[in-house]
This record gives sequence, C-alpha cells and structure tokens, in this order.
Amino acid sequence: MTFVAKPRIHHPHLPLNEIGLTRRDYEGSVSTLCAGCGHDSVSAAIVQACAELSIPPHRFAKVSGIGCSSKTPSYFLDKSHGLNSVHGRMPSVSTGANLANRELFCVGVSGDGDSASIGLGQFAHIVRRRVNMLYIVDNNGTYGLTKGQFSATNDKGSTNKKGVPNLYEPIDLASLALQIGASFVARSFSGDKQQLVPLLKAGLMHRGMAFIDVISPCVAFNNHNGSTKSYEYVRAHSDNVVNVDYVEDHAEITADYDPGTCEDLRMPDGSTLRLYKLDDKFDVHDRVGALNYLQRRQEEGEVVTGLLYVDPDAADCHDILDTVPTPLNALTEADLCPGNANLERVNESFR
Repeated sequence: MTFVAKPRIHHPHLPLNEIGLTRRDYEGSVSTLCAGCGHDSVSAAIVQACAELSIPPHRFAKVSGIGCSSKTPSYFLDKSHGLNSVHGRMPSVSTGANLANRELFCVGVSGDGDSASIGLGQFAHIVRRRVNMLYIVDNNGTYGLTKGQFSATNDKGSTNKKGVPNLYEPIDLASLALQIGASFVARSFSGDKQQLVPLLKAGLMHRGMAFIDVISPCVAFNNHNGSTKSYEYVRAHSDNVVNVDYVEDHAEITADYDPGTCEDLRMPDGSTLRLYKLDDKFDVHDRVGALNYLQRRQEEGEVVTGLLYVDPDAADCHDILDTVPTPLNALTEADLCPGNANLERVNESFR
C-alpha cells in the first residue's frame, strides 16, 4: 500500500487566525477515502470551522466509532487528542472524556450505521444526558465498508445498486435528537460549505448536546448494469490474480442555493437527492414545531437542511450532576482525599 505524505513546508504567506495559526495547523493526514467522498468535504469543513474559531488544536478531543465516517478524524486536527473506539460505542468514550476534562471541545464523528443501528441505544442516551459535545453523523444511507447494504437511515422505496428497493421505514436521527432532548439540532449537506461551516462553528460553541446530521453521499456504489467500471463487469472481464476492487473517481458534489428553496442533486448512481433549505421565518426555538416540520417535509420527499432547533437556555451534564469546575485530571490529592471528617459528613447524608 502506498501512503502519500503531506508536504512539511507550506506557503510562507498563508493567512493566520487570531492565535497565529494557519488552516494547515488544523489538518490531518491524507485521506484514503474514495475520490469525491462527501465525508472528505465534512472533514474540510471541520478544519475550516476550527481554524476560524481560533481554538488551539490541543483543546479538542475527537472520538469516533467504526465505519467510513469514523476514519475521518485522522484527516483533521492531527495535533488534538483522539480515539477511534469500537462500533457504536463512541458516545460512551465521549461521555468519559467530557466528564474527565470539561475544558476540552469534544467532537464525535459517527455514521448512519454506527449511530442508527448498533449504536442507536448509545446515541439516544448521550443525547438525553446532554453531554457537552458536537455530535456529527456523516449520513450516506449505506454501509460503504461492506459494499453498500442499506443502513437504517435509508429511505423506504430507494433502491440499491442492483435495483432492489428498501422495504423498511427510515430512522430519522434529527427527529430522534429533537424528541429526546438535544439542545442544538441541525442538518446539512456535505457539499454545501457555506451552510455547513457556520453550523459546525455554532455547534462547537454551544453549551450542551449539539447534533448535526450531514447528508454525505457515497460515490462508490454506482455499478449499475451497462457500466464498464462496475465491480461485476471488471470481474467478468479480467483475470483476478489479486482480490481488489476498483472505484471510479467522481467529482465532488456541491450545492449553492437560497434559503426557502429546493434543489435537486443528481447522484453518481442516477438517483436524485432533493434538498430544502430552511427560510428565515423558521422558528429555531420551537422544538415541537421543528419536529412537525421535519415530518411534513419528509412526506414530500425533501431533506430539510439548516439549523432546526436551539435552546437558548441550554444546560449540560455538568450542570445536572453538579460536577466540580476543575477538570478531573487537574484535581489535587487534597481535593480527592478531603479527610475523614468530610467523608463522614457525606456518608451521613445518605443515611
């Protein structure tokens, strides 16, 4: 396998942010995802958002699970704290990291399989516990690492690369986050950088659970009948001496449209993704209204993007648990061992 290293020397006149760092200081390693993958656009948006906020990279903790999306933390903030956990268990690790050091900006990156299937229970409970973090789902409706099976967020009636329709109702993670207490809920499209970057910045600075569902199309599974670049065609017309797959390069899919309007985007597999951007009259402080709005638009076959809900008086898990303001790793022995008299007083309160 060939690895491509990024150059260590950069242009001397790159713009600096307020703390004297360039955008390059917030990047990671070279991506190994498919060319044109929407997940790379999300990573680039995270890099831009963090650089514009002028937060030192070491103040971030990035956590992920398993899947294409969970590989992406390698591609941003390489000078931050990070952990790639097990499938569906990113919320547990994020909870521990946040409780141990409340001064870190916690960024959790997951996928629709990682959060809506094996990790659905963990997703629900980290939202209701109001862990102070930015929870991002790169949502492509498919299992990209295992060759394109439907995920739980795939719309009913949509077809896979063989034309077989999905027979099940989708799980809408944005609606679920609204129902169980997220104080910041948004949806965006990986190709709409003008919308996604501000949402990421707002989510990072929000106190409480901030959830962003990012529609991020998978470009790999376009091997329809008649394509000479499909898996079936290549395997049928070659002597397979090494078990590898070829994925044709695709151009990045982008969108730029006005609030209150729709835009139809043509996907590499021939399907159409219909996006609807919220207009300026939408009330982002109405949780029930946002949920109803999502359901009505979903019945029309539209994917609503933009800030869906934010609680201006949001609280996080530290407020609920009344934790100490000092990060746990900074507590002294006197803080951790306050003496027998204090211990007896605590024990007495439980009698």
